[in-house]
Amino acid sequence: MTVITKSKLQFTKLSARIGAEIRGLDLSQDLSPETVAQIRAALNTHKALVFREVNVRTDEEQVRFASHFGPLTKAHPTVASVDGKPAVLPVDSENGSANNWHTDVTFVVNPPQASTLRSITLPAYGGETLIASSAGAYQDLPAELRNFADTLWAIHTNDYDYSVPKNLEHANADERRKEFTRIHFESAHPVVRIHPLTGERGLFIGGFAQRLRIVGLSNTESKDILRLLQAYVTRPENVVRVNWEPDQLVLFDNRITQHYAPDNYDGQPRQLNRVTIAGDVPRGVDGRSSTAIKGDSSAYSETVIVPEIPQAPAFAAAGANQ
Repeated sequence: MTVITKSKLQFTKLSARIGAEIRGLDLSQDLSPETVAQIRAALNTHKALVFREVNVRTDEEQVRFASHFGPLTKAHPTVASVDGKPAVLPVDSENGSANNWHTDVTFVVNPPQASTLRSITLPAYGGETLIASSAGAYQDLPAELRNFADTLWAIHTNDYDYSVPKNLEHANADERRKEFTRIHFESAHPVVRIHPLTGERGLFIGGFAQRLRIVGLSNTESKDILRLLQAYVTRPENVVRVNWEPDQLVLFDNRITQHYAPDNYDGQPRQLNRVTIAGDVPRGVDGRSSTAIKGDSSAYSETVIVPEIPQAPAFAAAGANQ
């Protein structure tokens, strides 16, 4: 029972600032350009889209869906893909939980523009995914702090201190860490990123920036400032909590969101498969683009060239997020 009225997709908002869902839209087949354009427009508005009862039950179908929005990245710059599926990354509780706020793969100079997650194995309870609007966070900043953030750049890396209390560390944490850091990446990104399709400004920080520093500041100063800015991203008003069901797919805009997977399911099996769409090089308020410091990401992802749009005011598209 696809929700279509005169070919118009009807998405239901999940919260005021982020998230919308649709039920029964069959995503297993090729989609018309009109449908793809409507999904893209909804993603620009809502930042995260939840598709329930979508009839996407194989990796091939997930790959086909994601490919409508651009070329795909490899599964990950350092972590192995699903066997024989170079674009599919298993997000499996056996390998630990991504229970920290982050934006996917920001340690490379050209992070994915968007990510898709598909439900494979779900726990009886818990296991949700939280997604936060970094555009909402930017809008919440006081003017003085917003102007300061506009000038900042941060170093993102995959090689940082992963230490957690031993009682919370996953059984194969050491092996996982070695795999994740087998190639060392560092990139300098603007703390405030201009979205290339909407012109919105969003805080482009998260886990891979939290452990290093802001350019020109000490580690202590950097941590304090990043902690302050990150608190705006994770305000409840900016977060949607996605409850997983069988046969479900989530698409979120990696340019202007962060996400978090709470470890709240008592060790039950949980597996999602992830496919990501190649992105552009981030651009800051001053027009400068991100730069690579260490590591070559060209084997992981091509770089998408997005035609520049006139820069929107700091509060552009605010109505779309309310």
